[in-house]
This record gives sequence, structure tokens and C-alpha cells, in this order.
Amino acid sequence: GVFMYNHLQQKVRNAEALAQKYKQQQEALSAQLQVVYEHRSRLERSLQKERGEHKKTKEDFLVYKLEAQEALNKEKQDSMNRYGALSSQHKILKNQHDDVKKQLLDLQLQHNSLKLEHRKTLETHSQKYAQLQQEKDSEVTNLQDTVFKLREESKLLRKAHQEVHSQLLSAQ
Repeated sequence: GVFMYNHLQQKVRNAEALAQKYKQQQEALSAQLQVVYEHRSRLERSLQKERGEHKKTKEDFLVYKLEAQEALNKEKQDSMNRYGALSSQHKILKNQHDDVKKQLLDLQLQHNSLKLEHRKTLETHSQKYAQLQQEKDSEVTNLQDTVFKLREESKLLRKAHQEVHSQLLSAQ
């Protein structure tokens, strides 16, 4: 009887836990559904607003299109008048262009000769620099050799000094 009672109590607890779980799931789904409905409502209001704005924009565009056509016709007439003036100005500028073109060719020739001269100078400086660099490297190597020799000599002198010192101590 006790075993059966405990078994039934365990089943009741399991059933209550399962019922609680399903209740929480139902509440979560209800909340999600509420959010979806609210979002749909906002989207519908937004769509209506966009449709109204689109209609207004379309009307504004038609007005703009008519005004633009009129302005284009006026601009076309002005352009024809300006074309005549520009055509005569073009002839004058073409003659000036030919003169400038000739000056450009002269300057290009001068530039090329200066460029050649610059290149020669640069090569000369590069050779001098390389020579000086080589001389410097050689001098650095010689100085390093001298330093090494002096260090060796210093070691020998210290050793000799130490021997003399120890001989003096022995003699005393």
C-alpha cells in the first residue's frame, strides 16, 4: 500500500510538473502571438502612410515634370543663342591653342634636356656616394680590427700586471 501510494504521488508530481511546463509554453506562445499582432498592426498603419506619401510624391512629380519641360524649352532656346557666340569664341581660342601647343613643344624639349642632365648628375652623385660608403665601411672595419687588437693587448697587460702584483706580494 505504501509503495503504491508513493508511486501514485510520484505520478501526480510528474503530471503537475508537465502541466506547469505546458502552461508556461502556452503563456509564452500567447505573448509571442500578441507581439506578432501588434507588429502586423504597425505594419498596416505604416503601409497606409506610405501609400499616402506615394500618392503625394506622384502628384508632386507630375507638377515637377511639367515645370522641367518648360524650363528645358527655355534653356534650349538660350543654348542656341549661346552656341553662336561660342562658335566665334572657339575660333579665337583655337588660334591661341596652336600658340600654346608650340610653346609646350619647346618646353618639352627643354624639359627633356634638363631631365637628361639631372640623370647624369644623379648617377655621378650615386657613384660618389657608393665610393664614400665603401671607404667608410673599410675604415669601420679597420677601426674594429684596431679595437680588437687593443682589447687583446689590454688583456695581456692586465695579466702581466697581475703577475707582477702577485710576485710583489710573494716577495713581501
